[in-house]
Amino acid sequence: MLTILGFAMIATFLVLIMMKKMSPIAALVLIPALFCVFVGKGANLGDYVLDGVTDLAPTAAMLMFAIVYFGVMIDVGLFDPVVRGILKFCKADPMRIVVGTAVLAAIVSLDGDGSTTFMITVSAMYPLYKRLKMSLVVMTGVAAMANGVMNTLPWGGPTARAATALKLDASDIFVPMIPALLVGLLFVFVLSYVLGVRERRRLGVLTLDEVLVEEKVEEKETETVLVGAGGSGDGKVSMHKGVAGGAGSGTDADEQDDDFQGLDPHRATLRPKLYWFNALLTVGLLTAMIMEVLPIPVLFLLGAALVLTVNFPHIPDQKARIAAHAENVLNVSGMVFAAAVFTGVLQGTGMVDNMAKWMVDVIPGSMGPHMALVTGILSLPLTYFMSNDGFYFGVLPVLAEAGAAHGVSPLEMARASLVGQPLHMSSPLVPAVYVLVGMAKVEFGDHTKFVVKWAALTCLVILGAGMLFGII
Repeated sequence: MLTILGFAMIATFLVLIMMKKMSPIAALVLIPALFCVFVGKGANLGDYVLDGVTDLAPTAAMLMFAIVYFGVMIDVGLFDPVVRGILKFCKADPMRIVVGTAVLAAIVSLDGDGSTTFMITVSAMYPLYKRLKMSLVVMTGVAAMANGVMNTLPWGGPTARAATALKLDASDIFVPMIPALLVGLLFVFVLSYVLGVRERRRLGVLTLDEVLVEEKVEEKETETVLVGAGGSGDGKVSMHKGVAGGAGSGTDADEQDDDFQGLDPHRATLRPKLYWFNALLTVGLLTAMIMEVLPIPVLFLLGAALVLTVNFPHIPDQKARIAAHAENVLNVSGMVFAAAVFTGVLQGTGMVDNMAKWMVDVIPGSMGPHMALVTGILSLPLTYFMSNDGFYFGVLPVLAEAGAAHGVSPLEMARASLVGQPLHMSSPLVPAVYVLVGMAKVEFGDHTKFVVKWAALTCLVILGAGMLFGII
């Protein structure tokens, strides 16, 4: 019964948010509370919620201060050179913009933190998508898939969990998987090219002249044109406009490139004299995070306090920066604590354990010698419907034991378990995805409907490549 109710609860949640009948926060809270009563454990709801909040509180704290930290770094111009390079490549071509989104997300994902990746990627690309009226779910989908592939880095989380659960060395799991993961990343780039071509056909190929002229017309109609940018919590950053451009005006391409900026190059928050301090601080912070010098929430708390104090020594300026990012902080932290209700009820009532046991039990005995393949396939739904901790510490050891009985090595099982990460990154139980859709101003249901099929296909490509190369 718990198995059926668990699947029913997840299905109800997904259907309601995809049909936009409920907001994600409301659905994450009310649906599990209702099912908790159905299970007959309504009296324990408070304990389940508090347990879930306790488990996710460090994640919420990390996201809160990470948003402030990277939001301020975006404000002061740390990422402007990277953004300019990507924008120069993208110009006004929808195909290049989508490919640029995938490339930027993959590069930034090297830090191993999905929230950081999404903040920087959306900050850079959102203005372009809005200017050209491109589909924002394409941006969120491509960014999530690129980050999902890169999330398998040893310091990204899943690989370390698999190594810990099966008592293996993380490098022994990851290094042989590199060829298959590269194939998966290449597939994401190819997919982004295809999606970009589709957007190009829908919108047509624009030149910088046409985009800038259109913006001049819009400027005449409204006093100010404001668009959302990454670190801005109020979702509004004044754009630097191209006032010299127009078709046939004689403006050269370099000047047009300067006008076509994703972030205002003249914003008052820039701190060019502190660029290298900010860069070294960020590198040091990411290094300390990878080396686990301190817990990640503590690192970002210290980093946010330091970057605010150095870049904005006057208290009113510090208050202004915090206020600018407050909406993003509130939206994301609120979503995380709402997700704590969902995960708390799933785990507290025993639904997740029964669901995992049922899925393992339905595997035919004849599939024993192919347990690595089975694990790879199961990793798609299981890492989507439960946390990485639940899958790697609760399900993977059971699957590995079944595989060992048929001569399948734990290393193969561990590598196969990583296959589902491109889909996992869009799971409603992953806090970082709310950073992505929140900053991109995309409905979570719209993102889910778009990304699930492509992310699942990416997972299967990685699985196929792993089997082809003899890794899995």
